Amino acid sequence: MTPSVADSWARIETWLARHTPRTFAALEPPAEPFAIAAAEEALGQPFPASLRESLLRHNGTGYQALFPPFWMLLDVRKIIDSRQLRMRIYGDDLADREEGDPESEYGPWWHAEWIPFAADGCGDYLVVDQRRHGRRGRIGDADHETGCSFSPSPMWASLPALLDATATALETGEPVEGYCRVAVDETELEWEDA
Repeated sequence: MTPSVADSWARIETWLARHTPRTFAALEPPAEPFAIAAAEEALGQPFPASLRESLLRHNGTGYQALFPPFWMLLDVRKIIDSRQLRMRIYGDDLADREEGDPESEYGPWWHAEWIPFAADGCGDYLVVDQRRHGRRGRIGDADHETGCSFSPSPMWASLPALLDATATALETGEPVEGYCRVAVDETELEWEDA
């Protein structure tokens, strides 16, 4: 069973505070519930419970990467801005596009029921797939050039699974998805090829 969002965050925070204090200090304070509600209204859909719980713990990570290899958590405002940007870019094409198999490893370039929650700083996002299908809640990598892909790895099955895998990789030092954690100058978290 996957640990709760709160349990995984507690493990992540403990490791970051001990080993990479700059990354720990970059964790934003909790989002305000009214800001989350306003974002859900602006997007026209509710956030998944796990994303809401994570935002109520930390409203983003600033420009510090948390998930391997380089993903920074978005705050509520950036979630709205990122989704609206993708909807402006791809929105006119969404209605005319064949969706294909929603449980495939490859998705369309963008979908109105994806919620971005992490970014790499180069135009790519991690998204929670909110489409109604058997793998709802899985995490996709929405690349701005190649489209969206969904890894079959258990780490990407959900936001709680991603948080748990990240916490475990931090604690054990074992590679995750081909990357190992590194404490740069004993202050900042980075992920390097294993």
